Amino acid sequence: MASNEDAAPVAKGTIATMKQSWADLFHWRQRVSITNEYGETTTEWQSPEPLQNPVKLFMQLSARDWVFFLVGLAAWTADAFDFHALSIQTVKLAAYYDTTKTNITTAITLTLLLRSVGAAFFGLAGDKFGRKWPMVVNMIVLGLLQIATIYSATFQQFLAVRSLFGLFMGGVYGNAIAMALENCPVNARGLMSGILQQGYSFGYVLAACANLGVGGSTESWKTVFWIAAGLSIAVGLIRICFPESQQFLAAKRAGKPKVTPAAFFRETRAMLAKEWRMCIYCVILMTWFNYYSHTSQDSYTTFLLTQKEFKNAAASRGSIIMKVGACVGGTIIGYLSQFVGRRRAMVGAALISGCLIPAWILPTGEPSLSASGFFMQFFVQGAWGVIPIHLNELSPPAFRSSFPGITYQVGNMISSPSAQIVNAISESHYIRGASGDSVEAYGPTMGVATAIIALGIAVTAALGPEKRGSRFETTAPAGAEQDVMVKRRESGSEGAYESEGQLEKGSEAKVEKA
Repeated sequence: MASNEDAAPVAKGTIATMKQSWADLFHWRQRVSITNEYGETTTEWQSPEPLQNPVKLFMQLSARDWVFFLVGLAAWTADAFDFHALSIQTVKLAAYYDTTKTNITTAITLTLLLRSVGAAFFGLAGDKFGRKWPMVVNMIVLGLLQIATIYSATFQQFLAVRSLFGLFMGGVYGNAIAMALENCPVNARGLMSGILQQGYSFGYVLAACANLGVGGSTESWKTVFWIAAGLSIAVGLIRICFPESQQFLAAKRAGKPKVTPAAFFRETRAMLAKEWRMCIYCVILMTWFNYYSHTSQDSYTTFLLTQKEFKNAAASRGSIIMKVGACVGGTIIGYLSQFVGRRRAMVGAALISGCLIPAWILPTGEPSLSASGFFMQFFVQGAWGVIPIHLNELSPPAFRSSFPGITYQVGNMISSPSAQIVNAISESHYIRGASGDSVEAYGPTMGVATAIIALGIAVTAALGPEKRGSRFETTAPAGAEQDVMVKRRESGSEGAYESEGQLEKGSEAKVEKA
């Protein structure tokens, strides 16, 4: 096999990185920095591995790997069901509380706004204490808060409970994707990332199916919330039955048996000081992506009910078909990203979704709207299917539970008014519907906003970094390295010292994708 071609070193600085990332987008091979055991670094172009048979990739996961993946997928699915139990029943809730749909979506804004706080707390807890118990607490409390929502007698109580719900909802994503993906073989991560991300879409599908099953009466929204509560509590109880992540335990044993809080936060501060550009970039990327999904899906059922004047059953069927497209697209494009690259997959999917917007909002019949909705979300969630593994690969090694969750949820916080903005603009502008009556302008509002967002994603991803294939199986937990260094200084030891947290021995090289 021919040796790889030498490449220019990875650029330093924001502008230089953007220029290099843009140029690399049109270079099929990937720029890779390799540091050997002597600390010597070289940069070269490497060709991506050919796509492998998905069945063979599935077979690379052990039974234990599958257990952790499926539990993480179940947690993310239940989390999505909990959230969409509200968004797909906006019309029912507005009638129940005798208020506007815009006011009901205030609950969505508050939930998304406070998710970042929960992401920070439970993400850091996951990095320090493991993936198991933070997730157990998350899921059980989420179920209890769904029940509390049902018994909210006033609109003010409803908003208060949904705000508290957001705190605990924010803790699920980071721990779920860390637990599900951290033990996956490197060449299977694109496929598994795409499948995992579609837990969100699958949760939407389940919520829409529940909405279809309970009918369109105003009081029926409570039944959907009862189902959501049972699902979340069940996932929490199931997680109790399985052990802690072996990757976390192995890294913790190798790093240090006990990680002190002081060491943990020292390393966190050091990471933020060093990686602040990456943090800002990932927050910007996730802001775009959260606007992308919430703008194109949260008000879609309302769009079908109001502008297209569908009945509850037809609107629910359209929503279900739309999110089935999301499940399929996220899995396929996540899988293809292993070969074509993370950024190319995101840019391509975003641009295609922008081209589909007229077909998505202009038809009037259920079959045509369902078909265009399927393909629209195929590419919207196709771009999203790359995100779990892309964030994990961009994350600082010891923070792969907290970093993805925090950046994702801060993006959520910034984009939290998305559904409320869509509803406020739509309810204040009218167009003529298929029946000739004046209807709220949900279609034009969602179409214009989604076009702007898709273009923003394409530009941001094209100018950003990529570390496809980064290896993170051998990283000590946050704080372990700092504890070792502090103990060394306190004991006054001198000379060469090999950290207990260093798991790679001998002549094995560290490879980091640029």
